[in-house]
Order: sequence, then structure tokens, then C-alpha cells
Amino acid sequence: MSQSQRTMRTPLGRVRHHGAAGEGTGHFIALRVTSIALAILAPWFVVSAGLSLRDGEYASVIDFLTEPVNAVGVVFLVAVSLYHMKLGMDEIIVDYIRRPAAKLMLMLLNAFAAWALGAAAIFSVLVLNFGA
Repeated sequence: MSQSQRTMRTPLGRVRHHGAAGEGTGHFIALRVTSIALAILAPWFVVSAGLSLRDGEYASVIDFLTEPVNAVGVVFLVAVSLYHMKLGMDEIIVDYIRRPAAKLMLMLLNAFAAWALGAAAIFSVLVLNFGA
């Protein structure tokens, strides 16, 4: 018996490497890329904020966030972490919620929450840097 006769996957399925849903590979790669980005950005933030904010005063936080490198780093950290959160929650919703209406509502709520939190955080950093 040849290899193609022993497998349950179709020839097209073996070529595409997608699985039953047809979109798992992109989701898998996006989660891994955001994980790598967070593995770089999170320690950077902890170390740089820890060194800059030793006194714990409000003025120190403002000074930290008004430096361009720190502002860009914080914006990237917020954007990547919220996108990573959205991807993870999407996977949980798809895997465990069975009713289509509930699944749709939770997916929309998840997307809206990620966008709203990201917009508010990025807007806050931009207002600190460019004024109101």
C-alpha cells in the first residue's frame, strides 16, 4: 500500500496544509509572530520603565512616555499585545462556543474591545507627545 493510500487527507489537503477550516496556518503563524514580538517588547518595557520610573512619580511617567523611542515602543507593545489577545480569544471562541449567534456576538465584541482599547491607549500616548 502506498503512502497516498494510507492517509485520510486528500491530495489537495496535503498540498495546502490547511486542515479542515482552511485558515489555520495563517492564524498559527500570526500567533507565533506576535509571541516573538512580545518576547522582545515586554522585557524592553520592563527594563526601560523600571530604570526610568524608580521614584514612581507621575512626572517620571510623563517624561518616560514623551521620549520618542519609548513612545513608539509603548505603541508597538500595546498594538501587538492587543492583537495577540484578540487572536487567542478568537481561537477560544471558535473552539468552545457552539451556538452560531453567540459565537458571532462574542467575535464582534472581541474585535471591538481590542480596537477600542488599542485606540484609547495609542491616542493617550499621542496626546502626551503632541499635546491636545
